[in-house]
Amino acid sequence: MTGTVQLHNIGRRRAYAIWGMGLAVYVLAVFHRTSLGVAGLLAADRFGINASQLATFTVLQLAVYAGMQVPVGVLLDRYGSKVLIASGLVCMTAGQLWFSYAESFQSGLAARALIGAGDAMVFTSLLRLVALWFLVRQAPVVTQVTGMIGQMGAVAAAVPLSAALHSWGWTRTYTIAASLGLFLLIGVVLFIKDSPYERAAVERIKIRALRESLTEVWRDPGTRLGLSVHFTAQFAPTVFALLWGYPFLVSGQGLSPTQASTLLTLMTFVALIAGPTIGRWTGRHPYYRSVMALAVVGAIALVWAIVLAMPGPSPLWLLVILVAVTAVGGPGSMIAFDLARSFHRSERYGRASGVVNMGGFVASLVTMALIGLVLDRLAPGGPETYTLNDFRIAMSVQFLMWGFGAWMILRYRQRSLARVSRSPGAMEALRDGDALLPGISRDHED
Repeated sequence: MTGTVQLHNIGRRRAYAIWGMGLAVYVLAVFHRTSLGVAGLLAADRFGINASQLATFTVLQLAVYAGMQVPVGVLLDRYGSKVLIASGLVCMTAGQLWFSYAESFQSGLAARALIGAGDAMVFTSLLRLVALWFLVRQAPVVTQVTGMIGQMGAVAAAVPLSAALHSWGWTRTYTIAASLGLFLLIGVVLFIKDSPYERAAVERIKIRALRESLTEVWRDPGTRLGLSVHFTAQFAPTVFALLWGYPFLVSGQGLSPTQASTLLTLMTFVALIAGPTIGRWTGRHPYYRSVMALAVVGAIALVWAIVLAMPGPSPLWLLVILVAVTAVGGPGSMIAFDLARSFHRSERYGRASGVVNMGGFVASLVTMALIGLVLDRLAPGGPETYTLNDFRIAMSVQFLMWGFGAWMILRYRQRSLARVSRSPGAMEALRDGDALLPGISRDHED
């Protein structure tokens, strides 16, 4: 931030107020994103669709989300968080309202795409607020808390949404959900301020400079390491919470809808506990951040291997462990954004975060689609004919994604360390616990 003029204090009450308003929007975004999780079977009946078509709802939503990350990062660096968050709210509200009245498969797809477009604008915008409004030592923990409190939206999209759907019906439930965005939009306009620094300090984007800066962002091995961590750690909890966890627990494991919804809720509370813990650890040991991500992924893969190898339905205690360990992938994936912060100065953080954020959602949409294709091949009769053996085979596609992701993390960890070693003092700073590196993420030690 050398050469910029600071107008407001950072890391204090104003910072927390701005962050809190953005966080409320992110909670709603997660709710909209996951609102099909417990409604999958109802949606299959409402639209008369099979497993692949059901998966298409979420795959398209995430494909739009992932595809917009780089454009959103560019717009974020140009216009700031306030405009992007407000725009995202408008898109999500319109999309959810459309979805509440949709009666055809095509109309429902268009509505979910609009929700995905709005959702894509929120998270990286909020991360930029955290990066600019909080102190270096605060940012890793605040980032983790952001991701974890945001998952309270998934809690609301589990048991409460399931109960509302059965009590009020499809249209009324989703219409009420859509209306929440109107109230938050007022708060965004009134309370969010983009930066504590003068606006002139924000990089002005021209087409040629934009192309060159995006190329530089992508070529940096730290960007690819962050993308690899997000790709590998995030998809399992996302796939489970957004689409296939509920059918797996109900149709595959024989749990009641209430038990399945409760386990989905448990995921959020586990993540709330794990998030700050991982945030504090990575803040103290930045040199080992990608190692921590690999440890999280290894634990998730191990528990899934045990559950899928069981000859029959798993006992409830084992399913609780499965859900709890899988949930840790969410905070584990947040390590990716702290890595991006280490390898890019603030004027490019939006673009770098956008690229990194693509990783987990690309992995998620590919995994969701593959599971749907396998289920359709094994159970062409639709959701009512799913068996545990069908899910055992379908859910095993996750191991292909974990293996590929772990290879990417190991590859780009080595390249990133080589990049750090070329900047004088950067490796020593990294080993000493400094996430912002001289010559890389800042010009000099402040």
